[in-house]
Amino acid sequence: MEFITVREKKFNKLINLVSVVIPLVIAVLFGVKLPNVEPLSFLPPIYATINGLTAILLVIAVIAVKQGKLLLHQRIMTGCIGLSLLFLILYIAYHMTSDSTTFGGEGIIRYGYYFILITHILHSIVIVPLVLRTFAKAYLKNFEAHKKLARYTFPIWLYVAVSGVVVYLMISP
Repeated sequence: MEFITVREKKFNKLINLVSVVIPLVIAVLFGVKLPNVEPLSFLPPIYATINGLTAILLVIAVIAVKQGKLLLHQRIMTGCIGLSLLFLILYIAYHMTSDSTTFGGEGIIRYGYYFILITHILHSIVIVPLVLRTFAKAYLKNFEAHKKLARYTFPIWLYVAVSGVVVYLMISP
């Protein structure tokens, strides 16, 4: 059984709060449209690119840690968290100024699109606490627990990043 320090308990409380607040805030802001604001229609390719870059950097970070380049791994992963935060800000800004784009495909591709979209959304909710807990374990220098949790966090985060790009490519005109 893993020993949890007082510091980690404090981190976990904050992580739990953030993990609940982020999806709730997104859900609320999704319904808010800023009046008299020009739609930020240029943002989707930018935040899709951020997702793609995050996916590439996640893979590079895993390669770095396997090669023992721990400082490089740490810097890349911190960058991935920053990119994910930037994505979130741009995503919210877009949806507060623009109507959602509907998928125009028909037939089996439509089912494929909605499967990818729904799994992307569900995994994007799950990934928030996983990333924060994984990061916290490394920050607190509990590297064994960090490594164990990262085995789950990495593939889910990679799926969210890649499926975000796929959803954008499938929906873009």
